[in-house]
Amino acid sequence: MCGIVGYVGREAAAPILLEGLSRLEYRGYDSAGVAVCTADGLSVHKAKGRLHVLSGMLDGGRAVQGTAGVGHTRWATHGAPSDANSHPQVSRSGKIAVVHNGIIENYAELKDFLQKQGVPFASETDTEVVAQLVEYFYENGKADILDAVGRCLHRIEGAYALGILCADTPDQIVAVRKDSPLILGIGDGCNFLASDVTAILRHTRRVSYMDDGDLAVLTREGIQRYNRLMQPVEMEITRVDWEIDAAEKGGYEHFMFKEIMEQPDALRRAVFPRIRDGEVFLEDFSLPDAYIRSLRKLYVVACGSSYHVGMVGKYCLERMLRLPVEVALASEFRYMDPIVDEHTLVVVISQSGETLDTMAALREAKRLGAKILSIVNVVGSSIARESDEALYTWAGPEIAVATTKAYTTQLAVLDLLGLYLSKTLGSLDEAERRRILDEMLLLPEKLERVLAGKEDIQYFASRYFNLNSVFFIGRNIDYALGLEGSLKLKEISYIHSEAYASGELKHGTISLIEDGTLVVALGTYGKLFEKAMSNILEVKTRGGDVLALTAESRRAEMSRTANGVISIPDAHPMLMPLLGAAPLQLFAYYVALMRGCDIDKPRNLAKSVTVE
Repeated sequence: MCGIVGYVGREAAAPILLEGLSRLEYRGYDSAGVAVCTADGLSVHKAKGRLHVLSGMLDGGRAVQGTAGVGHTRWATHGAPSDANSHPQVSRSGKIAVVHNGIIENYAELKDFLQKQGVPFASETDTEVVAQLVEYFYENGKADILDAVGRCLHRIEGAYALGILCADTPDQIVAVRKDSPLILGIGDGCNFLASDVTAILRHTRRVSYMDDGDLAVLTREGIQRYNRLMQPVEMEITRVDWEIDAAEKGGYEHFMFKEIMEQPDALRRAVFPRIRDGEVFLEDFSLPDAYIRSLRKLYVVACGSSYHVGMVGKYCLERMLRLPVEVALASEFRYMDPIVDEHTLVVVISQSGETLDTMAALREAKRLGAKILSIVNVVGSSIARESDEALYTWAGPEIAVATTKAYTTQLAVLDLLGLYLSKTLGSLDEAERRRILDEMLLLPEKLERVLAGKEDIQYFASRYFNLNSVFFIGRNIDYALGLEGSLKLKEISYIHSEAYASGELKHGTISLIEDGTLVVALGTYGKLFEKAMSNILEVKTRGGDVLALTAESRRAEMSRTANGVISIPDAHPMLMPLLGAAPLQLFAYYVALMRGCDIDKPRNLAKSVTVE
């Protein structure tokens, strides 16, 4: 997802904009730009490539004077990466500058209309349509800038977060939000706009989350916020408690490695406050027992790694609740005519809480009558606010594009949810429920032991980093875990990687195994260990190399067959994926490191996907 930052105050805007954009680099981008209101009009500067190119052009921002401006890092959607297609996009007179996250779905129709009015276009972007359309209403309607923006909004369709400057009102920024996150920051004699709180955290901890359809006008004196009917609304201000250094590397070479190593502490924050006297305590949870007992089905809806959390969760939740659990990709959910009603609990999982596909699925499930429970990391995010219940992972800021600690904390919170519901349903043996709770309190310490063995994983990465294709196999929750392990490897190392259910090997997949093919075999699920061994022998017989992941109690047995073994501490079967994820994350990290990849910002990927 692209990044937006805006500033209006008494200090020079450009250095603040560049510094804010630097904290959004993790989202993925291919160009950057800023627009600043100066005494001579709007000063717009943009460049293809990394932010340091733009910063060098502007001497770190010192080359541009002016105390109000907007900045943007762009991830190309409409139009290839280029200086011309970079944001801010500017109207033909140069009076209006716009930065934009999202997609204007009817941009072609609007562009055709404007071109017939004689308006020339300088880019291939959908965003330029907004700048030109605002100016069209501003000039032809003799409207003020706020009215011109309002008229524009009545005609554009899609998802958008907009930051708009007008040369005639150099002391203000207009902000608009629909289906794409936008945050207002409240400072002392200054105010901020950002798509992510990390961009402004160095300057203020007081923020307000814009609602869908909101419009805001920022000046140095204050912020006036309006709803979609242009009625003034009172801002609810939230204090962000993250420490600034939580969003910085803290001596680690990469954010991803830092966040892998933070997982024990992240699990402590997610789990420990929610287990009290042997029972699960879910803060602000209000679903009545009668509703829980009326449930006939659960849906887990998510994208990417969060979808893989749901895949693990299906095995665990069905075992704990004895209810059918379906897992759906959010991008498919609303197109599959899902069977959902008032007896369905839809669990929506999203790290950012802003994923557009997931938000659309949430709204469809609500329309069908389901209750929505979301598991998110970002407090006040759109998904959290539109859900009936929200459980936060408390993982802290996750900067690397490839998720690590968000994945494990989502797993932990989903397990806690299952244990909580099972108590009301009476669906899980009480002794086993207590055992799982007791073992969850041991997870951070066990995970620290796993991470302490990172040098062994680094060694295996050194053996296999030059391969072009890798396969992951497993059964039951090991198969679900393999999906995430495979995704981690492919997204940051660019190695082709696929995960398969081990039982499907002989149904065609084994034809892909030849001499030297690496197969990462997951055998942590004790009940199916012998079957896992049988599948490993099948792979070995065809000449494949096997790197196995198993429990410490099975290490010796696994070592007699596999070419290499990574072991994790024994735990309850449903908790093994929480320990098994870290070695797979580390393996992907070290492979990517040895291949010289841009680990925190893998090509073509963004941290939060807010376009379909």
